[in-house]
Amino acid sequence: MFGFEFFIDPSRCIGCRACEAACAECETHRGVPMIHVDFLDRGQTTATVPTVCMHCDKPTCAEVCPADAIKRTEDGVVQSSLKPRCVACRNCEMACPFGVPRILSLSAQMTKCDMCYDRTSSGKRPMCATVCPSQALAYVQPSAIARDRRAKPVNVFRFGNETVTTKVFMMAPVSADAIAVDVVDYMWEAAP
Repeated sequence: MFGFEFFIDPSRCIGCRACEAACAECETHRGVPMIHVDFLDRGQTTATVPTVCMHCDKPTCAEVCPADAIKRTEDGVVQSSLKPRCVACRNCEMACPFGVPRILSLSAQMTKCDMCYDRTSSGKRPMCATVCPSQALAYVQPSAIARDRRAKPVNVFRFGNETVTTKVFMMAPVSADAIAVDVVDYMWEAAP
């Protein structure tokens, strides 16, 4: 599907978890979903967001892997670890700014969303994007997003002083050129 990009719109997520079920059905995932739906603030809201690999231009998970088990394809998709090389050290889990990689205890291997590479590399859409009823996950041409959405697709994220550019786009307010994510913004402040 030439010219198609992956877009996440958290404001559209309804928490149905159809994406998780579809991901588990992908031929290469062997019944294990590589995507998960997170509750943003379980105590205050029912708001949810699908969490997929953002496929960083410079993937930190691959940079910290001591076994060189994580590879990025020529078209920018960061793959799960290569089974014979992964030592399940969990460096990738700790280094990912988006919290995506997971070590499967049964196989002692890092797995994560690979954008259904077996499907997308042959012109099909990722499983999660085929079933999302609200289009919180969409694999479409950028012109469709520009035509149908009020929000703006952004693929630049700031974590403190670090800037991360990704293959996957997140929908943000039209005024945003980047999405700032700072842990300090989410810390409790002591009452005076």
